[in-house]
Amino acid sequence: MGTYKDFDCGFECICSASFLFLICLSCSFPQDQYDIIEKHTQSGLELVEKYVKFVKERTEIEQNYAKQLRNLSKKYNLKRSSKDEPECRLSSYQSFLDIVNEMNDYAGQRELIAENLMMNICIDLTKYLQELKQERKTYLMEAKKAQQSLESTYKQLDNSKKRFEREWREAERAAQYAEKTDQDINATKADVEKAKQQAHMRAHVAEECKNDYAAQLQKYNKEQNQFYFTDMPLIFNKLQDLDERRVQKLAQGYILFSDTEKHVMPIIGKCLEGITKAGTNVNEKNDSMVVIEQNKSGFERPGDLEFEDYSQGINRASSDSSLGTPKGPMDLLGKNKSKNFWLFSKKSKPTVTEDFGHLPPEQRRKRLQQKLEEICKELQKEVDQSEALGKMKDVYEKNPQMGDPASLASQINQTSQNIERLRAELNKYEVILTSVCFLSSPDGAHSDESTPDASQAIYAEFDDDFEDEEVTAPIGKCTAMYNFPGASEGTISMQEGEVLAVVEEDKGDGWTRVRRNNGDEGYIPTSYVTINLNK
Repeated sequence: MGTYKDFDCGFECICSASFLFLICLSCSFPQDQYDIIEKHTQSGLELVEKYVKFVKERTEIEQNYAKQLRNLSKKYNLKRSSKDEPECRLSSYQSFLDIVNEMNDYAGQRELIAENLMMNICIDLTKYLQELKQERKTYLMEAKKAQQSLESTYKQLDNSKKRFEREWREAERAAQYAEKTDQDINATKADVEKAKQQAHMRAHVAEECKNDYAAQLQKYNKEQNQFYFTDMPLIFNKLQDLDERRVQKLAQGYILFSDTEKHVMPIIGKCLEGITKAGTNVNEKNDSMVVIEQNKSGFERPGDLEFEDYSQGINRASSDSSLGTPKGPMDLLGKNKSKNFWLFSKKSKPTVTEDFGHLPPEQRRKRLQQKLEEICKELQKEVDQSEALGKMKDVYEKNPQMGDPASLASQINQTSQNIERLRAELNKYEVILTSVCFLSSPDGAHSDESTPDASQAIYAEFDDDFEDEEVTAPIGKCTAMYNFPGASEGTISMQEGEVLAVVEEDKGDGWTRVRRNNGDEGYIPTSYVTINLNK
């Protein structure tokens, strides 16, 4: 490889802001500067690859995080079968369920972040990177081709120069030999003529080599000028533009890394607000009322025990007879003092019966009502199914091409059987509910033939003089001491300090029927109000 110190690098001022200035660092062939640019652009592409790998690992973290959050939400989410549990009506349980659902939505946003990072950064940058690699490869091949062309021209110039040098020396030697022969007195005329012809021939060959060398030199200088002032500046400018576009695209990828999460922050914020709202929705007073409603037994409180004065010699039989009709569980104390009070004793799990006889009266009544509602819904569903099958059968009969009416016979028969079964169950539970309401109402009277339940014999007291007449006119007023939401069917809401008209007294079940001035009526907890009845 040759070096030409006469090469003028006077364009440094106009290309100091580009890769071209690297050429001006040396007046030699810019192989070292070419290597620097090649390494620099390769390093830039490697940086893009490294960033894509970084973002990809971030997406994997987000995906794993979202997956763990979804599994967590699924683990603590209430199953459908457990949603009917009494606790699910409490605001604290409902708020926890809301939090679990919000976390599931939050997990969805983390998945969205991972998806957008993968699509907008990883995939997009990877595709762009492949295009840059191909473009860079093209430019480097152009530079290498121009370099090889210049090197080839230089080799031709060097060979022409050496041949000119060699031939010129031969021509000088031939000229010197011809002159010496001409001056030699012993040389013949033929020898002299031959020496001159040889010298003339060598001089002619040397002149041709000189002209060829001059032509090759002119060609090389022209190609070198083209290489340094046109070809390489153009290629370096293209590489500079490529590198700047690569940097700009990478900068956009940096910004997207942040913006991807910023775009979902409002929704994430709503999820977090939902969690906060779930906490504020917890109402301990209402939860207490729900627990009371669900577990209210309907039993009356036991009456006082009579004092047995053994010091006065009270007749034992008379004392026993006074306790023959116990008014409360304390009656058991005299017969078995080793037993704890029923309120604090550990009870064995009751045997569940079909008529819910294992439940206290009030809970039994509610459970029977719930059972009737379930049967009615199921019955209505079967009736609708029967009507639909009947219409379909009519269509098939009028249009045999649409179907065979006989194919519906089994379904119609099964539906009819289901309807009959459900109507029988409905009638059975209506009878049970009627008897329960009769026994638990103040007007209910036990017949001599019926055997009252043991719990009813102990806890239920009936007032024979109480008249169960529907009162249309108010019998007094009441003032609310606490807020009551009135969420249950048949109840009415009230605010603390609100004055309501009493239209029906508490019958022992803890509820009083009231009426607003606008005519709305419903039940409220007796313990939530102060009542003043008309005299």
